[in-house]
Amino acid sequence: MIKIYNSLTKQIEEFVPIKENEVSMYVCGPTVYDSMHIGNSRPVIFFDTVARFFRYRGYKVTYASNYTDIDDKIIARAQKEGVSEVEISERYIAEINATIRKLNCLPLSKTPRVTETIPEIIAFIAELVDRGAAYVADGDVYFDIGKVAEYGILSGQSASNLISGARIDPGEKKRNPLDFTLWKRTTEGRRWPSPWGEGRPGWHTECVVMIESIFQGKIDIHGGGNDLKFPHHDNEIAQSLSLRRHPIANYWMHNGMIDFSGEKMSKSLGNFVRAEDLLSAISYPVYRLMILNAPYRQPLSFRDELLEQAEKDYQKIYRSYLGATRALELNETDVEAILTPEIAAVRERFIAAMEDDFNTANALTEIQMLVKEINALIRGGVTGLGSLKGALAVMKELLWVFGIEIEIEPLTAEDKAMVATYYKAKKEKDYRLSDQLRAIIIEKGIIL
Repeated sequence: MIKIYNSLTKQIEEFVPIKENEVSMYVCGPTVYDSMHIGNSRPVIFFDTVARFFRYRGYKVTYASNYTDIDDKIIARAQKEGVSEVEISERYIAEINATIRKLNCLPLSKTPRVTETIPEIIAFIAELVDRGAAYVADGDVYFDIGKVAEYGILSGQSASNLISGARIDPGEKKRNPLDFTLWKRTTEGRRWPSPWGEGRPGWHTECVVMIESIFQGKIDIHGGGNDLKFPHHDNEIAQSLSLRRHPIANYWMHNGMIDFSGEKMSKSLGNFVRAEDLLSAISYPVYRLMILNAPYRQPLSFRDELLEQAEKDYQKIYRSYLGATRALELNETDVEAILTPEIAAVRERFIAAMEDDFNTANALTEIQMLVKEINALIRGGVTGLGSLKGALAVMKELLWVFGIEIEIEPLTAEDKAMVATYYKAKKEKDYRLSDQLRAIIIEKGIIL
């Protein structure tokens, strides 16, 4: 039984899908005006792991995440560089896609773009206006939060508390400081004709429409970072409640932020590390282990010690995996895989950890236990080859859930013969020959 902390209800709940054995997921994607930083990559890695675990447990997963490819930040970047908004958005979509592939994330089912959904967005806004949930003010369209009694239900803040200290900026024609823009009339940047004049959509209405366009109704899981709870996700829910009488998703999941010394990482503050730069310094498995070796709902303070620990963890996993692979390669007997009670117990504890609100830190502990079991089987020699084969198969399964796939170059026939000669010389105490062969084996990068 998979249990999820639901940000909407503020409690752990049993996951019950809308359709049996199927999962529909949507995670808010990036605004494509700059490179991905490691803070942006946390939801990418975590929700990829969530989707992988659901698939591992036999669910059919439809997972979508969008690109916001029209926004004031994109326009500002284009003007600064003297290029079009399309060039900016295409550049960073390509770059972000490349980074996501390097992180070994599975391909998404859908990757909608705002600019490809404009007709549906306009129709949705028009319906809100017709229902009296939105109003037009000199070509701009605002959502009237006073029409939603449950406004702020996700963040847990009442409208009266939120209004305190809020203000209406010069040029805005809102009735209420918390009313938010659905359509912005503009003569700047990319714009589209609408019943209210040329303009472009507001950020908060885009995801609601893309979810509806893809899934045709309520979904199982809506995810994103904690910083999106208010106002973005509260505003999404308000629109959906107004028109569809449901809060978009049955389960809302939010990951904690990555920070430097307690300060949220952001491009505006200039305290961020590009994901690409980090990937040039460490391997993607180390990157993923760094992210996953922490409770996903908690903040993650980025420190060198985290990277060092993740590197140590991965090296232990890799050496164990390599040792098991080599031990099986060097034995010509085609043994049948055996699942020992110890290995079966590790797998069950891994599954239990992941079913407990995706506790990846505890699940990683079980992978480390599996490493110890495999190392003991390697030391046991040929008598335990069947168990070793079974343990290695389980290791592959669990690492796949974590998005880690280890590829080992097979030994050649010449390599195998040399290793066999080395072991023979060592057994016969021909230390001169065994030392010579050992030096060659090490030079070729063969780890025994």
